Amino acid sequence: MADKELTCKECGKTFLFTEREQEFYKEKQFQNEPHRCPECRYARKQALRLQRGQREMHTIICDNCGKEATVPFKPSGDKPVYCQECYQATKQ
Repeated sequence: MADKELTCKECGKTFLFTEREQEFYKEKQFQNEPHRCPECRYARKQALRLQRGQREMHTIICDNCGKEATVPFKPSGDKPVYCQECYQATKQ
């Protein structure tokens, strides 16, 4: 294997896909070469982290203690929904 020069589909800049990176991709059994340069990959990961941090929260009444709480999912009504404290207690 030798280093490859690739073009970023995001910014159009060329970047080096090193022999070491290629070995890592092969070890992880990744099928495709990277399409973005390291800077654009980092920016994309940061944007995704921000999106996850801004999840829509839903207000619920805990089925165990009756306390009002918020959860990061919309309850379907077919399973009990707990506040964080009661949920942690059910896990133990």
